[in-house]
Amino acid sequence: MRTLLPSSPHNLNPMLRSSHSPTTATTTSSRRRFIHCVKRSDSYAINSSSSDWKSSCAILSSKVVSQEQSESPVSAVNGCAEISGLNLVPFDDDDNKSLVQNHQSKKKPLSITDLSPAPMHGSNLRVAYQGVPGAYSEAAAGKAYPNCQAIPCDQFEVAFQAVELWIADRAVLPVENSLGGSIHRNYDLLLRHRLHIVGEVQLPVHHCLMALPGVRKEFLTRVISHPQGLAQCEHTLTRLGLNVAREAVDDTAGAAEFIAANNIRDTAAIASARAAEIYGLEILEDGIQDDASNVTRFVMLAREPIIPRTDRPFKTSIVFAHEKGTCVLFKVLSAFAFRNISLTKIESRPNHNVPIRLVDEANVGTAKHFEYMFYIDFEASMAEARAQNALAEVQEFTSFLRVLGSYPMDMTSWSPSPSTMSSSSSSSSSTFSL
Repeated sequence: MRTLLPSSPHNLNPMLRSSHSPTTATTTSSRRRFIHCVKRSDSYAINSSSSDWKSSCAILSSKVVSQEQSESPVSAVNGCAEISGLNLVPFDDDDNKSLVQNHQSKKKPLSITDLSPAPMHGSNLRVAYQGVPGAYSEAAAGKAYPNCQAIPCDQFEVAFQAVELWIADRAVLPVENSLGGSIHRNYDLLLRHRLHIVGEVQLPVHHCLMALPGVRKEFLTRVISHPQGLAQCEHTLTRLGLNVAREAVDDTAGAAEFIAANNIRDTAAIASARAAEIYGLEILEDGIQDDASNVTRFVMLAREPIIPRTDRPFKTSIVFAHEKGTCVLFKVLSAFAFRNISLTKIESRPNHNVPIRLVDEANVGTAKHFEYMFYIDFEASMAEARAQNALAEVQEFTSFLRVLGSYPMDMTSWSPSPSTMSSSSSSSSSTFSL
């Protein structure tokens, strides 16, 4: 830039008058800088020296450069030689705000709600169950979570995996029946997987004997159902005089589906009335369970445990073992009895990690003792001090202890009378139709 210096600080007015001449500046940017410098110099004293005036012009010129940088478009700023080394890229205010907002949003840590929204109780909840539509597990899912989205699974373990892989939010699986006893497979899966019990539901079971329309009982040669279904109707089938083979399948509703899909006319199924409605079968005998008080207990499983409370009855499920065998069982039971905690279930299962323990005894040789895992349900919440103290004492006696869940008890009332069971079954057909 060519600098124009007056011969004296007093000659400012002539410069202003002649600023329009071609000799004042060679470029538009030089003219802008010169005019700004001259105008700002009016504030200085007339008697100031030439050096002071030069310094003032230098300062003002630097301010003009900074103003030009802020006023120039992006292409002009990037092309400016004075700031080429700074690698600056200007942003508009709107761009700046959006950049800050995006940066702040990226800072937010990933949470469970980002992966799978937490629905309201039963609302749009994805619940996995073992079986096909019409199974008792589907009815239990509908009772536990009304208006849920039921997801059928072909095996119990698939239902566990569906929750672990975020395909489902909950799993509803049977653990025991009042006639058939415990479902050992699910107890083993509870230990193998890391899901938590968050609730329970007790469902009255009302079995029906069904076949294709037009099939008569005396022409049947086979009855198929779940092993539990066959066991719960064994005496009734004998009393009906049915000399038929009994074959087990994966689930009760699956038996009805198999007959309907393959048009098998010499086979009947034991399943629910809803299964007969879904697959178009005719009910030959209603209520064929050996005992009217036939109830199956289901547990609800989730990835995270619920917070235990004390304002309603709670149940807690644990599993424990000891490296020296079953000698500690009495001590464990006394820890609950001393605190007046009622046990509702005790179940033993083989310890698959150490199934047999060898014990050397003098003059006898080597004795083999079977090793077991013990499952216990007791009526107390983990929010209660007595439950916490009991488990603290149990932990002293055992080498392995795990709380499977502390959850609300199912306190719904039900009647074992056949009429009530039938009405409950028909109500379930409409309520649990998902």
